[in-house]
Amino acid sequence: MIAECGFTAHSNADDTQVYISTPASGHSDAMRRLSECITRIRDWMACNRLKLNEDKTQTIWLGTRHQLSKVTTHVLTLPNATVQFSGVVNDLGVLLNSQLTMADHVAALSRSSHMRQLRSINQSLSSEATTKLISSRLDYCNSLLVGVSGQLLHRLQVIQNAAARLVTGATRYEHMTPVLRSLRWLPVRHRIMFKTAVTVYKCLHGLTPPCLTEYCTSTSSAAGRRHLRSAYTRQLIILRTRTSYDDRSFAVHGPVVWNSPAVN
Repeated sequence: MIAECGFTAHSNADDTQVYISTPASGHSDAMRRLSECITRIRDWMACNRLKLNEDKTQTIWLGTRHQLSKVTTHVLTLPNATVQFSGVVNDLGVLLNSQLTMADHVAALSRSSHMRQLRSINQSLSSEATTKLISSRLDYCNSLLVGVSGQLLHRLQVIQNAAARLVTGATRYEHMTPVLRSLRWLPVRHRIMFKTAVTVYKCLHGLTPPCLTEYCTSTSSAAGRRHLRSAYTRQLIILRTRTSYDDRSFAVHGPVVWNSPAVN
């Protein structure tokens, strides 16, 4: 049904995401079609004794500042609710803003009381348990942080440094590189690269969904490239890009990381 309306859908448990790519000039038509699509979903659910919570719908425009400035309508009208477009939405615990800078997500990590709570119970936890708790927080969906500004990476590095001091008992005046090395913790920037490289490895070994696997194509399997030197070095084809948004996508950044000397 959603595909019939011209949209793409992705479901997680009881949440469904519906999205479409449209030029800024076509945003009014996209909103009209989205309203019709949600209405059809609501009617289908009603016929099957299910209820759609229209008032819980979140909507957001994604694009560059220049593109977003052309969008003049910020209200989605549904039969039983009027939904204001948001500047930030929560997607499975990740805060996404309209320009995908990830600034709101990093700010939320910085404000989190997670570290303060750990300090109060640290004496009751083993070093291994504390490390796992910290890593689960810092590494959650960190592959989405590809291409963020150096300022945001610095804020995350400050959080990791504080966590390392908590685990090791190091003072705030100690140089952190040896401390991180003693814990075998990669710095934040390298943790992001490592997560990407692991995902590519899984793609190459059939351990990920096809929607990711299709972005990891070996040069040895591409017509016209089988005789290139790169075909014998396990390198992947890197797509050409036009914008910095494209560079941050897994389709581009994944092969770039895999082909880098750090991995090979």
